[in-house]
Amino acid sequence: MSEETMKIPQATAKRLPLYYRFIKNLHASGKQRVSSAELSEAVKVDSATIRRDFSYFGALGKKGYGYNVNYLLSFFSKTLDQDEITKVALIGVGNLGTAFLNYNFLKNNSTKIAMAFEVDPSKIGTNIGDVPVYDMKELEQRLNEEEISAVILTVPVNAAQQITDRLKDTEVKGILNFTPARLSVPPSVRVHHIDLAVELQSLIYFLKNYPNPDTESSQE
Repeated sequence: MSEETMKIPQATAKRLPLYYRFIKNLHASGKQRVSSAELSEAVKVDSATIRRDFSYFGALGKKGYGYNVNYLLSFFSKTLDQDEITKVALIGVGNLGTAFLNYNFLKNNSTKIAMAFEVDPSKIGTNIGDVPVYDMKELEQRLNEEEISAVILTVPVNAAQQITDRLKDTEVKGILNFTPARLSVPPSVRVHHIDLAVELQSLIYFLKNYPNPDTESSQE
């Protein structure tokens, strides 16, 4: 993400990839322009929020016309640094990690899992989804050689912090954490926690207590 994008609110920054995905679909379908109302219906974000998000970047559209799809595609591609492939590493090749390797962000050409790390000897030295699996002993060396700045953590919870501590000797500045552990990291490292069990429990709670999605926002 560009320096300009970093100045906008974090809530807006998190929505940009969502907008970009939909705009790519519009472009692929041949659509030339789109209104904030159409965007709102597609991405489930209210029109006022979309207009406010876009306003941080200047005049992206025209009143009465909407937004030019080709222009938005070019703008968000540049803003989100989609012109260059960002290589990430996956640590922990269990069931979830294997699923990530086989998927490898096929619909997102700008992000690619370049390498994976594991302790299981039966997996070390193999390729899963065309991604080489290395011994965890090589973690720091391989990450630094490839200048990896972000990792996906899919290891057992009791190993999460120990592995995270090893990343201090690398250039990694971002961790997508799929373990329940709440990691302790330096201020220079950003962690996004994704606890699938918690998200599922939250969904079930909302289903039971707010059975009509129209009465509550479905995008939290």
